[in-house]
Parts: sequence; C-alpha cells; structure tokens
Amino acid sequence: MGKLVVLKIVDGTPDQGFTITLQIGEEGRNPSSQITGRLPAAPEISQYYSGWSNAYRSLGAPYRLEAKPALVTNVSKVEICCQAAQALKERLNTWLKSESFRPIREKLLEQLIPTDEIRLIIQTENIWLRRLPWHLWDICDRYPKAEISLSVPAYENVEQVSKPQSQVRILAILGNSNGINTEADRLLLEQLPDAQVSFLVEPQRQELTQELWRQGWDIIFFAGHSSSGDNDQTGLIYINQKDSLTVEQLKYALRKAVTQGLKIAIFNSCDGLGLARNLADLHIPQVIVMREPVPDLVAQEFLKSFLESFALGESFYLAVREARERLQGLEDKFPCATWLPIIFQNPAAIPPTWQGLLESSINQASANSNPNLPTAVATSSLLEDKVKLKPRILNGRINFTKVLLFSLATTSLLMLGRQFGLLQGLELQAFDHLMRSRPAEMPDSRLLVVEVTEADIQAQSKEQGRGSLSDHSLARLLEILESHQPRAIGLDIYRDFPVSKGYPDLAKRMKYSARFVAVCKVSDPKMSNPGVLPPPEVPKNKQGFADVVIDSDGVLRRHLFALTPPPTSGCNPSYALSSKLAFRYLEAEGILPEFTTEKNLKLGNIVFKPLNPRTGGYHNLDAWGHQVLLNYRYHQSPEDFVPRVTLTQALRGKLNREAVKDKIVLIGATAPSANDYFLTPYSTDKDSYLKMPGVVVQAQMVSQMISAVLDQRPLLWVLPEWGEVLWIWSWSLAGGIIFWRFQSWQRWGLVAIALGSLYGLSLAIFIQAGWVPLVPSALVLLFAGGAVVAYRTLR
Repeated sequence: MGKLVVLKIVDGTPDQGFTITLQIGEEGRNPSSQITGRLPAAPEISQYYSGWSNAYRSLGAPYRLEAKPALVTNVSKVEICCQAAQALKERLNTWLKSESFRPIREKLLEQLIPTDEIRLIIQTENIWLRRLPWHLWDICDRYPKAEISLSVPAYENVEQVSKPQSQVRILAILGNSNGINTEADRLLLEQLPDAQVSFLVEPQRQELTQELWRQGWDIIFFAGHSSSGDNDQTGLIYINQKDSLTVEQLKYALRKAVTQGLKIAIFNSCDGLGLARNLADLHIPQVIVMREPVPDLVAQEFLKSFLESFALGESFYLAVREARERLQGLEDKFPCATWLPIIFQNPAAIPPTWQGLLESSINQASANSNPNLPTAVATSSLLEDKVKLKPRILNGRINFTKVLLFSLATTSLLMLGRQFGLLQGLELQAFDHLMRSRPAEMPDSRLLVVEVTEADIQAQSKEQGRGSLSDHSLARLLEILESHQPRAIGLDIYRDFPVSKGYPDLAKRMKYSARFVAVCKVSDPKMSNPGVLPPPEVPKNKQGFADVVIDSDGVLRRHLFALTPPPTSGCNPSYALSSKLAFRYLEAEGILPEFTTEKNLKLGNIVFKPLNPRTGGYHNLDAWGHQVLLNYRYHQSPEDFVPRVTLTQALRGKLNREAVKDKIVLIGATAPSANDYFLTPYSTDKDSYLKMPGVVVQAQMVSQMISAVLDQRPLLWVLPEWGEVLWIWSWSLAGGIIFWRFQSWQRWGLVAIALGSLYGLSLAIFIQAGWVPLVPSALVLLFAGGAVVAYRTLR
C-alpha cells in the first residue's frame, strides 16, 4: 500500500515565513503521524524564481502559448537559463534544510522508506509557493517512487455517478494549432488500448459545451494554445483560431462532467497554473498542466510517455514522474523540460489507474466530513459496502510481461493437447484444404495409364480368364506395349492365379520381360489380413507391393514406398510397385538407388526421409515401413495429371508409339465394380465419384518420386518440433498483443487481418511444399487474446 504525505501551508508570506503542518499515512486511511514546523522568511527565493522564469521565457522555443512568431534559440540564452535553474535549485534546498523545518524533514526520513510509493501533496493557496519547482527537493531523490502534486486548502469530494463501461472514455479537444502540431497528440490518443476517444477539432463554444454535457467522460484532454493571467489566478484556452474561453465560461459544463465521472483533466498546453487553480474550484479529481510555456516537442513527448506508462498499468503519479523524467533527454535543446508537468490534486479523491477507469462505476458519497482526512477514507468504506451489494467487473493491470506469460501458457497448453492428438483431425482437414487450394501444375507426360473400365470388363465377358483383365486381353496389351518400347510396365491388378495353358507367350513375357512389374499385397497377421499373392510366373525382383497407408478418417495422404514384409507373407518384395517403376525409369537416366548412413533411400540428390510418429499435424502416427507425405500433382483435376487410355482403345490400335516410348505405363482397373478407389485430400465427401482410382494413386506416387529426382519438385516437408513450437508461439504472442494494445473495435479487424495473414502465409509455404501448423496457430492466437481479456475482466 502506498503512502500519502500532505504538507499544509495555510498562512505566511515569503517575507514572514510559513507555518507548515505535515501529515503522513497510508493511502485511504487516517494520518498516522502529524507534526508542525516552519519555513523561515526567504524573499530572495522569489527573485531567484523570477530570474529563472525570465531566462526560460526568453529562449523563444515554439511554445503552446497564444500563437506568436517563434524565435530562434540562442546558445548563450540556454546557458543563462541553466545557470538560473541551478541557482534556484540550490537556494530552494538550502531553504528546505532550515533549522525550523528540520523536524518535518526528519519525520519524513523516519516514516518513509525508499521503496514506498508516495504521493506528496503541497496544499497551499500561496501563488508564490505553487510556482516553485518542488520536484527539485532533494527528498525526491531519496524516494524514486515519490511524486509531488499541488492542491488548494479548500476542497470537497463530489458524488460521481457513472455507468458501467468497457472502454475509457476520452474527450480530446484540439484547439488553435497555429504554429504547433496537435496532430501528433491525436495520433498518440488513437493508439490507446481500451479507449473510446472523441475528437473536437477547433470547436465552437456551443459545440464544446454540448459535448461536455452529453455523456460521462473519464478523461478530458486539451492540446493547443493556452495562457494564465491575473497573477496565475485565471487561465485561458484558445479553442479555435478566433475564440478563447476561461474555465469560468465552462463552469457548468465542467461541473456536470465531474458529477458524471470525470477523473482526469490533461491540459497539454502552456502556462497552466492559472487553469489548474480555476479547475480546482470545480473539484476535478486530478489535473495535469504545464507550469510554464511548453515547447511543442516537449508536450508531445510527455504525452507519449505518460500514456504508455499509465495505460500499461503504472499508477497515475508514477506515470507522471516517469514521463516527466524522460524529458531530460530533450534538455540539451529545451532546458528545464523536466520542470514543466505538474499535478493538481483534489485530496478527497484517490487517483485512478487505467484499469480502474474501466471498472463498473460506483457512486461515491461525499462522506469525508473530517478535514484532517486528505483522502477519501469514507469513500473507501463505501466502496467496500458497494462491492458486497453489487458484483463488479474488474480490469486487472496488464503489461507486456503478462502478455508474454499468457502467450507462453496458452502455447504450452495447446502443444500439450496437440501431443495427445486432440487437434489431429482438424489439422488433417486443414492439410486437405491447403492441398486443394494450390495452383494447377502441368501434366506428367512421362506416365501413361491404361485403364480397364466397366465397358472393357463387359467386352471381355466371353474371354477365358478371371478378374477384370483376361489372359487374352493382357497378352495382346503387353504385346502392343512392348512393341512401342516403354521403360517400364506396371500391372496394378492382382493376379494370384497362373496364366491359362493356352497363353504360354503371356507367361513367358511376364517372367522374362525386363520392363514388366506385377503387384501383390503383403499379409498382416496382426490384422488377420492374408494379403494377395503375386502372379506365379513373376519372379520376386519383378514384384512390387500395392499396400497403402490410410488415415483414420479414410483418406490417403502418405506414400508407403518400402517395408520389411513379415516372414510368413506370400508377398515379400521390399519396395512398392511405385518404387520399382521409378527405379526402372531412373536407371535409364543413370540414377541408381543408394542409401545414406541413416539407411534412408537416396535417388540422385534427393533423400527420402521417412516420417516420424510426430510429423506435422500427425501425432502418434503408425509410421511403419518407410513413408513420406504424398505430394499430389493436380492439373485440371487430380486424375487428369496423367494421360489415360482405355483398354479397348489400346487393343484397337489407337495407341501411337510416341505415347508409349520411354514412358512408364500403368495398367489398372477404374471400373466401379473393381472396388479399387481411395479417398484423397481432393475428396470433399465420401461419394465414390470423388474417390481416386488405385491405378491413378500409383501414378501419383511414381510421379512424386521421379519428379523430385529429375525436376526438383520438392517432397512435402514439415518444421522440426522446436520450429513448430516457435511458429505457434509467435502467433500466440501476436494475439495477446492485439487484445492488449488495441481497442475492442480495432481488435476484431486486426484479428481478421492476423488470421488472414496466417492463412495466406501457410498457403504460400504449402505451395512451396512446406506444411506449417495452421489450425494450432489460429486457435492459440484467439486463446491468448481471450486470456488477456479474461484477466482484465476477472482480475
């Protein structure tokens, strides 16, 4: 809990000295200590102040006073100003170390510790005392969390009635901007999180008055030209190029604004002590003004630093001190910039936090009848009573560290759920969507599919044989194909029976042809799957398995290119039909299979690294054998990437030599009765017409292998696990920052932009064969933002 220190200076003059009463206590409680002291007469300090003020005003910086031509700062004038400032500082501290003031100084040192957050209020009606740079008191150097404010002796707590709200309501008045840049102030206000800012640009008097009456404002902000007169007893703001107003001329509107919840007034303009004195009569809780003419850049930098600290959860007083001290970086050009900002405090009010401005408002009773209570002790009690009667929506302080922690926490939770496979279904659906969203590619002319259609099967009904392709038709087809000299012929039709005795040439061709590869299916004792034997005539080196791996949703997304068959399997080739065909084609290019030290297949410069149990969106994957992701080729459709002819067309001589020579020819059934169809990422539902024939799937696999080796068409790849974590966390952090830094009406637009960017980037990477986490990143972006909102709401 912070400390409240009040120095009451009720009577006295510089020529006679001043009587001082010191009160020290905890915030919101009665003072625990009170002592009286005295400051001796020091009329010369007034002369020191006048000397400094004259030197400062002679600098001629572009001030926010009433618009006048700016003068060029002279180096000698800067030196004179700095010397006057140092002399005033030394004389002020000598005065505050006077013997008669020592009891008060010692009490401060006794009761306060350097880690305390301290509000030190100088309560006086004396104009001369209000002008002094109290922040130069060496006590402030001992207590880095202390800030000084001014107040008048007469004050009261105003009952405020405000409505529950989700944003801080700010009325920003941008007055006469002749010679200064008020647009910079506007940009700073527009960037505030959780704020609803209404701007009045060079308004007319009636327009300003109506806006003050219209609704409850939490903060009123003014930027433009202003000045003080009548010995700092009155203030004037220039609301447009022609009109100026005193606080008295806005009295009723401002009084209404206070009763409707106004907490803070910021006048980022020149010479504001007169304004502050007039505003104090209206009992505005907190007012920030500039005590002297303020250069335009100084005003902007103070506002930027104050808003950043205050909106990030810093207390009102510490935010002012930090912003004020950061102005020191400008003092080479603008001497004494750190002297300018000053708080005028209504002692009956407790300064709000930014999050406190977002709380459900509670009527504040004017219960502080004890003049010795400088803070609203009775108000605190009333707050406790109200909390018991009515729930409140609180908004906890939040800063970047908390946002960072929220992003790490949500990422960790999501990664944990991902490890258990909770997102696998969604991630695979996203994979399918990205696959379908890629642009079309050119067909692969190195392959040819001879398909056995339903009509072809019916045309063979009178021929001797079993299955979808009779011995007679197969013998004729192989004879025709061999005559056109393809590089490889793959039969993707099971034939676990011998060739009929009437076709000895077919049996001989199947056994001895260097181009021919037949298919079989590996048995799986664990699944009670007996498999399918190869044709008896075909030796093992001309066999390839047709086994594929299907995901739990029935979709084929992986390419099984090698495995170790069980010893009991009648089908025991180590490589798939697609692999054997690719090997034969690449052999003619002088490329033979090799193996890396990790025992991975290598063809040319391409290494086929098998999938791990955790790959991309897969978790607990059964990665038996050697599998890679299947990078489907898409032309006008996923089936049109390869030229196709029917069996009947081939047998009737409609197959020219150029369509076959040096190609890979795949023979397979596409008839629905053959039941050789698979769901692929291009199958938007499970209707059979959207399934891909098995022979086309084999062609996709062959094309993937030879295209990767000869065309450098990339295999699908994923990020390493640490890379996926970093990718997902970066989107989590983005979501947290959006919900932390921006107003609610901006958030959803930025969230939409972020999600659109995530999708666009994921698709662009997928087009380059990279599969990055899309669904987890989208979810964690929203979860992190939700965590920020929940913390602000429930804290």
